[in-house]
Amino acid sequence: MKIYHNPRCRKSREGLKYLQEREAHVEIVDYIKQGISIAEIREIILKLHVSPFELVRKNEAVYKKELKNLSLTDEEWIKIVSENPVLLRRPIVLAKHKGIIGDEAENIEKIL
Repeated sequence: MKIYHNPRCRKSREGLKYLQEREAHVEIVDYIKQGISIAEIREIILKLHVSPFELVRKNEAVYKKELKNLSLTDEEWIKIVSENPVLLRRPIVLAKHKGIIGDEAENIEKIL
């Protein structure tokens, strides 16, 4: 199992704590520090069954200032999220064949 985690985000910390309390074996990916590749974003999209735009945090300053109201393709959104990882919703938990956005820690239970 893998968690895309931002240690500065309360919801991400809660999600990681939820997994650790259940003694889940989890690889922690600090995507803010490490970055996130286009291939990783595609894997997330595939496992979550969402569009790239659904992964975007709409309350981030970069979104509000530069991206709001733009009509972009899926590939453009993937590239933008890769270049601006702060835009990725969090935490994202991936299992072998599925994934979930764990913005509510209890949602993570669905993937365990």
